[in-house]
Amino acid sequence: MRFDIVTIFPGFFSGIFEHGIVRRAQAEGLVTVNFHDLRAFTHDRHRTVDDRPFGGGEGMVLKPEPLAEALASLGIEPKSSPARELQASASPQVILLSAQGGPFSQSVARELAAVDQVVLICGRYEGVDERISQLYCDMELSIGDYVLSGGELAAAVVVDAVMRLIPGVLGNEASGAFESFGAADNEIAIDIDGVPRSQHGAGGLLDYPHFTRPAVFQGIPAPEVLLNGDHQQIRLWRREQQLRKTFTNRPDLLEHAMLTESDKKLLHSIGWHQD
Repeated sequence: MRFDIVTIFPGFFSGIFEHGIVRRAQAEGLVTVNFHDLRAFTHDRHRTVDDRPFGGGEGMVLKPEPLAEALASLGIEPKSSPARELQASASPQVILLSAQGGPFSQSVARELAAVDQVVLICGRYEGVDERISQLYCDMELSIGDYVLSGGELAAAVVVDAVMRLIPGVLGNEASGAFESFGAADNEIAIDIDGVPRSQHGAGGLLDYPHFTRPAVFQGIPAPEVLLNGDHQQIRLWRREQQLRKTFTNRPDLLEHAMLTESDKKLLHSIGWHQD
C-alpha cells in the first residue's frame, strides 16, 4: 500500500515513521510513505502557498494552484475528469485533513486499508481553498473535536491506524480484531486450532482491561478469573469489562454497538438507560 502526504513541512515526519511497526512495514515492502513538499509546486521566488481569504477574516488560506499541481504530479485529476471516473474503483483515495472534516474512526481506517493508495493533504493556517475539496477530494477527515496547527499530526495518525490493518503488518493477524472498536464476535472464528478462544470481539465497544506478570503488583492482584484457564469464564469476564469500561469512558458508543440481551441487562444494572 502507498501513502502520499502533501505538506509544507515534509521534515516533520522525519522521525515519526522510523520506529516500531511502521518502520518494519516499510522495510518489508508492505507499505511505502512518500512526502511531497507543497512549496515545490510554487512559481514565485518566495515560494508562496497561502493568501488572504476572500471576504476578510483572520488568518491565511492555502492557495489552490500549488495543491492542484502537487496532485497532478501524482497523476490525480479532478473527480469530474473521464480518467478519474473510469478508474473509480482503483483510483487513489484523496483525503483533506481538516477540523471541518468528518470523524476518522476505526471503520474508516478499515475502508482505507482496502485501497492501494491514499493521498493525504495536510491543511495549514486558516484552512484550504474549498475548491480543492470540491474538485479533488474523496473525503475530508478530522481526528477529533479540537484544532491542530496543521494536518501533519493527523496524517501520521491516519497512516498508523490504516497501516496496521494491512495483512502482514502485525505479527499476529488477530491483534487487529481483538481491540477497541474491533470486529464483533459474529465476524470472528469461534475456535482457534480447536481451542475455544478466551478473547471477546469488541463489536464497536472499547477493549477490555489487560493484565500481565507479576500476578500481584503493589498489593493489587490480577483478577483470579484470568489465571484459572477457563476460556469460557474468561470470555464472559472480558465482555463484562468491555461493557463497564465503555459505559464509563465512552457511553456514546453503546448507541450503535451490537448488544445482546445479557449485555443490556448488565448495562442496566450499572446505570445505563437506553433511549
